[in-house]
Amino acid sequence: MAITLNNGFKMPIIGLGVWRMEGKDIKNLLFHAIKIGYRHFDCAADYKNEVEVGDALAEAFHEGLVKREDLFITTKLWNSDHGHVIEACKDSLKKLGLEYLDLYLVHFPVATRHTGAGTTDSALGEDGVLDIDTTVSLETTWHAMEDLVSMGLVRSIGISNYDIYLTRDCLAYAKVKPAVNQIETHPYFQRDSLVKFCQKHGVCVTAHTPLGGAAANTDLFGSVSCLEDSVLKGLAKKYNKTVAQIALRWGIQRNTVVIPKSSKLDRLEENFQVLDFKITKEDMELIKSVDRGCRTNQPAKFWGIDLYA
Repeated sequence: MAITLNNGFKMPIIGLGVWRMEGKDIKNLLFHAIKIGYRHFDCAADYKNEVEVGDALAEAFHEGLVKREDLFITTKLWNSDHGHVIEACKDSLKKLGLEYLDLYLVHFPVATRHTGAGTTDSALGEDGVLDIDTTVSLETTWHAMEDLVSMGLVRSIGISNYDIYLTRDCLAYAKVKPAVNQIETHPYFQRDSLVKFCQKHGVCVTAHTPLGGAAANTDLFGSVSCLEDSVLKGLAKKYNKTVAQIALRWGIQRNTVVIPKSSKLDRLEENFQVLDFKITKEDMELIKSVDRGCRTNQPAKFWGIDLYA
């Protein structure tokens, strides 16, 4: 099952995010995921595991497990590389061992001090606050992203963590329309207006935290997990599914792409088994009622500044 992007390319509606996957586990996890049926993998320079992902993909291609053209590979431009877009993209391609990317995203709508080729540090000033580069505009960054398409390095380009205002601005100055906006959205952070705005303007929404980050984000950010919600637990029992499967199916029925992250083999399979049932309209409305407006992924913890304020 796939969503057709505004440029005609198809994007599988379920993907696997590789954030927080450790290098030693990546080959086993990716091979297992491919065998289950995953064809969409979401990477980023900042995850610091593109080399390991690339090695795993190369071996999968060599063994005939899958062909390059069967996969949809995304990676992302880090904040410190807004002034070095082409260089950063080529670096990611080299690490991933690929000739082209299916999708390249601006990871966050902020340019920070450049920390060197191939690095993704978040440079902080002496005051402990992120060093934001005020000389590089998002429009300049976007036009450099567009160059990647004309160079044949990237098939689709998009944005990530953009709100309605920044998305609207990008649509205004874009010569190549963003194909995707990847945002945090899950039952506790539904962001209905942003999702509707993007879809109205032909921008596909990808949910990068479709399960609310679960226990990992609770540990890292002190957030509340929607997987413990009593309403969702009741629906899981009704449909004979797990709470995670209910959350993912809800995301799919909103016409958003979901990219759950997991380093557990049984969870990889569980997360993929969400196409064999449908949540009723009444139960979709019920899930709407649990929205808490609760962001779980908050980089302010590391950056000393809340970019969402």
